Amino acid sequence: MKFGIGMFPTDFSIDPVELGRATEDLGFESLWFPEHLHIPTSGLSPYPSGGPLPADYSHALDPFVAFAAVAATTRRLLLGTGICLVIERDPITLAKEVASLDHLSGGRVLFGVGAGWNLEEMQNHGTDPSRRWALLKERVLAMKQIWTQDEAEYHGSFVDFDPIWQWPKPVQKPHPPILIGGNGPRVLRRVLDFGDGWLPHGHGGGTDPLERISELRRLEAEGGGRRISVTVWSPARDPRLIEEYEKLGVERCVLGLAAAPAEEVLPRLKHYAEFAALRV
Repeated sequence: MKFGIGMFPTDFSIDPVELGRATEDLGFESLWFPEHLHIPTSGLSPYPSGGPLPADYSHALDPFVAFAAVAATTRRLLLGTGICLVIERDPITLAKEVASLDHLSGGRVLFGVGAGWNLEEMQNHGTDPSRRWALLKERVLAMKQIWTQDEAEYHGSFVDFDPIWQWPKPVQKPHPPILIGGNGPRVLRRVLDFGDGWLPHGHGGGTDPLERISELRRLEAEGGGRRISVTVWSPARDPRLIEEYEKLGVERCVLGLAAAPAEEVLPRLKHYAEFAALRV
């Protein structure tokens, strides 16, 4: 079992570089940054976890900019988006950002993607919330073309461009792993359709990943046996639960940290390292 750390990088929390160095020094495999490009002030879309929306969401740094700083000051740490809101980004620009980060980091990107929950946020980017998953799929497929073809083109319902040149290509071949986030009823079909891994929340969406991983393994077998990696975001810190995940072939667990200054984050990070050491 591998362990990662997840936290919103913000303008009021520990510097991403300090967090990245500490995360690597303590032996964690990966660091994960979520993203929200903005938060509408209307507050019409309820926060999925209930209660008021934490300040992290409206104060988050751009994950790719933050990861570029982390990549320059670490050597082994994998860099995961958890998740990148592809439905709010231009796919040609995003393909360039992901490939550039993979190039500069020496092939350390884990590309977690999702469709989000804040409907007003999507609409501000011109996205119809009812079509967000179809849009996400096309943008991911278009990026795959850009990453793997010298002259890439894509013609779909939402993404349409004639042959283009774009370098650098990602270091990882054929491209960084694409992890589909979500706990919804159709997420496993999406993972098998255009993903390399599943990134469920450990206690989100009213669904326990333990109940779905066996279903995923069955669907893998029906589809020809292609193995899908599973990364569980923010599981309960219970050694027995981690053991169950391990038995089901979960590749990693990402332990979530609340965005806070270094004097609060670093002691919690050390505590998480002690917990993770129990699993070594």
